[in-house]
Amino acid sequence: MTCERTAGPVRLGVAGLGRAFVLMLPAFRNDARVRLVAACAPRAESRNHFAREFGGRTYEEVSALAADPEVEAVYIATPHQLHAEHAVAVARAGKHILLDKPLAVSMEDGRRIVEAAEDAGVHLIVGPSHSFDTPVAQARALIDSGEFGRVRMIQALNYTDFLYRPRRPEELRTRDGGGVIFSQGIHQIDLVRLLAGGRGQNVMAVTGAWDPDRPTEGAYSALVTFGDGCAATLTYSGYAHFDSDIWMDGIGELGARKDVSSYGRARLALSAASDADDEIRLKSARTYGTASRAGEPDTYEHFGPVIVLCDRADLRLTPFGIHVCGDMRQEFRPAPPFRQSRAEVVAALFAAVREGRAPVQTGRWGLASLELCHAILESAATGKAVRLKEQVAYREER
Repeated sequence: MTCERTAGPVRLGVAGLGRAFVLMLPAFRNDARVRLVAACAPRAESRNHFAREFGGRTYEEVSALAADPEVEAVYIATPHQLHAEHAVAVARAGKHILLDKPLAVSMEDGRRIVEAAEDAGVHLIVGPSHSFDTPVAQARALIDSGEFGRVRMIQALNYTDFLYRPRRPEELRTRDGGGVIFSQGIHQIDLVRLLAGGRGQNVMAVTGAWDPDRPTEGAYSALVTFGDGCAATLTYSGYAHFDSDIWMDGIGELGARKDVSSYGRARLALSAASDADDEIRLKSARTYGTASRAGEPDTYEHFGPVIVLCDRADLRLTPFGIHVCGDMRQEFRPAPPFRQSRAEVVAALFAAVREGRAPVQTGRWGLASLELCHAILESAATGKAVRLKEQVAYREER
């Protein structure tokens, strides 16, 4: 891969100033390893706000952003179904890519993106996903140490209100990457694959689409086997009933302490929307230039309870570190002190662009995780196990 071995922050352009950008913005604002220099978005309000805050150039078309000579890398945070068009354009312009998960919607588009980046000799990082979270890396390091033997089983659970947050119509259509599997399951798949070693073999799954007013998958449960004998169960529900953050010491997914009075708030807010246009307006209120700044996180992000069962201990991941339940005793191994939200993603981008060191979450890794999304849907539709073919090992990606 090409990289510029120069000093200074990575000069970053942004394609898409919606909710994904809002969630990454604290890291971009506060981390000296990156500098925002340009942006592209369809909404003039967002473009103007970016120009006022960062003084960078703004564009209406991704191709124009990719041609900007000051831009070294582009964070693509556009809707899932546009990833292939935008990522291929950026790669052909010779710019490195941080592509918000998932890699694409279809496997064909995913392969196009990966091949375009490889042909151009640019780094392609797929994220942020919760596989970047520091406690996940901490657990992976414990596994690598061999202290507790081999990983035998992984259990990952998450119960949220995802399906009842404001959505554009395509976000409720599975064929366009809507529903919980492409937007939420990809997080769980990515971190479980990392902890299990990466190379999945077979998937058996069921999905739930239980609300005709939200006609897409809102829940799934999958059993995934891996090449070294590990098996993982992945369960997710976005139907806004039980909230599994109660099992995470009251910390929400983004690292902030949860307001206990917020139960039911998503459904209540959505009930005020009279039609699809109203819901789009609610969605727009969460984008850059209109959304208020979120509260500062207290600690690392997470994606629900994850337990890794090893030969000599079970490892329970939390936002604060790892609970180790061994043969004869239990102990808590704290995570490194928390300083900044999503600093792990910025660190990965900086290491790739400035030092030529790719993270685990390359394009090929993202394609393997996308394959598992499709395998869950296929298995649920056919009632049969699906054999995986695009998998890559964790160590091969380092």
